[in-house]
Amino acid sequence: MIHLRKITRREFRERMQRGELQACIIPVAAVEQHLEHLAMEHDWRSVSEVAQRVAEAMAPNVIVAEGLMAGISEHHMRHPGTLSLRPATFLAVINDLIRSMIHAGFKNILVLNGHGGNIAPVAGLWDQFLREFEGVNLHYLTYWDVLSADDAAELLESGTRLPDDLPGHAQEFETSMALAAFPENVRLDAVSDQADPTPALATAAKGEAILERVVARLITFVSEMIDGKRQPETPHFH
Repeated sequence: MIHLRKITRREFRERMQRGELQACIIPVAAVEQHLEHLAMEHDWRSVSEVAQRVAEAMAPNVIVAEGLMAGISEHHMRHPGTLSLRPATFLAVINDLIRSMIHAGFKNILVLNGHGGNIAPVAGLWDQFLREFEGVNLHYLTYWDVLSADDAAELLESGTRLPDDLPGHAQEFETSMALAAFPENVRLDAVSDQADPTPALATAAKGEAILERVVARLITFVSEMIDGKRQPETPHFH
C-alpha cells in the first residue's frame, strides 16, 4: 500500500517499526477552473498521479499522505466553482500536515506542489518552516520544476517558450497529462472553445512522456533525500 489513507493503524505502526517507511510525500494542489475542457480537479489529479507513480516505483519505502486538495486560487474566483483558501489557511494546513508526519516518525518529508498559485505564499515562509522543523529533511518542490528548457522543447510543440511558462494553464502540457492519466477529465469537444489553440496540440503520448520524465527525476530527488545526499534548503521558487 502506498497511500496512507488506505492502511490501518496496525499496518502503519508495523511498517514504521520495521524501518520500511523512509519518506513521505504530501501532495498539495488546487481545485479551480481549467478552461472549458479540463475538469476542475486537474491540479490535484496531476500531482496525485505523480506522487503515486513515485511511491509505486520506490515501494515499500515511500508513502503518499494526501491532505490538501484546495489551494490558493483567488485569481480564478471570477469563474464560479473554483475553491480558494486564504494564504494563512493554506500555510497553516501544510504546517499541520508536516507536524503530523513528523509525529508519525518521518524524517524525510517532501511537500509536492501541483499548482502555481501556491508557490509565492510558501516562498515567503519556507525558511520559517525549516527553522521550526529543524532536524527533519523537509523539502518543498513543484513537480514541473524538475523539467528543464531542453525537456520542454523536446516534449512539447509549444516548448520553445517554456519552461518559464510551465505548465501553462490547461494548455498542451496539462491537457496532455490528463489525456495520458485521466482522460475522462478531458472534454475533447470543448478544446476548440477558446481563443488559444495550444490545447489542441495535446496528445496522450506527450502526456505519458512528460509523466515518465517527471517521475524519473522525482525518484532521484526522493532517493537522495533518503540517502542523506539532499539536505533541507530553501528551494529556488519560480
